[in-house]
Amino acid sequence: MPLALLRLLLLALLTAGCAVPRVTPLPNAHAHNDYLHPRPLHDALAHGFASVEADIHLVNGELYVSHDAPDTARAGTLRELYLEPLRQRVARHRGAVYPGAPTPLLLLIDLKTEAEATYAVLRQELLPYRDLLVRTEGEAVQPGPVHVVLSGNRPTATVRGETRRLVAIDGRPADLDSAVHASLMPLISYNYTHLAKWNGVGEMPAAERDTLQKLSERTHAQGKKLRLWATPEDERVWQALRQVGVDYLNTDQLERLRRFLRGAKGGK
Repeated sequence: MPLALLRLLLLALLTAGCAVPRVTPLPNAHAHNDYLHPRPLHDALAHGFASVEADIHLVNGELYVSHDAPDTARAGTLRELYLEPLRQRVARHRGAVYPGAPTPLLLLIDLKTEAEATYAVLRQELLPYRDLLVRTEGEAVQPGPVHVVLSGNRPTATVRGETRRLVAIDGRPADLDSAVHASLMPLISYNYTHLAKWNGVGEMPAAERDTLQKLSERTHAQGKKLRLWATPEDERVWQALRQVGVDYLNTDQLERLRRFLRGAKGGK
């Protein structure tokens, strides 16, 4: 049996014939490199994460999910690991990823191969799933249960030029200077270590807190959300980031962040 077909059958067995437990969504939780978990997407959703990240590579016309150049015999595809499971989940929950959640799931797709060629294939891949997606026409936003935002090698000019968009762009702090509309660029992301060095030991230096606070305020003033990557996996850091207004906490440790956000103790 082809490996791709076997993956789809296994995903179907994971979800078919059983009720999905009610999960409380965590609007501040972002699963960094989500595909490295034992059950990509499913583990993050079981923990209530509101944002998941998938790195993609274009190889021979197919989009494989992997951090580095993929072994195509082993790597799953975007369709297998994310798009089809999301379609199935939304169908089970009558149009939602999390029933009753006020905001869509953020699917952050990081393009690792050349921007234009990768996006051309990605857009075609997303078309059959457009009923699941947040869509925009001009600056008018049509709601959907999944919001696809492109990071990494971003085809910003191409996406901006589209009349009808199925995706948005993950911005950088420099993009705040041009005040790109939030319908095109709803998210600003940046490397934490370029802004601060504090790792949770002692007190955060006042200058670093001020830098983060000002970036958060500028981002929110434009109706956008803020995510920082390369943040220390530390509860004191997470607490400080929340205090200055960072919207998405970036983690590889799903259960630890879930406990922190739900107010549990002993999360270290």
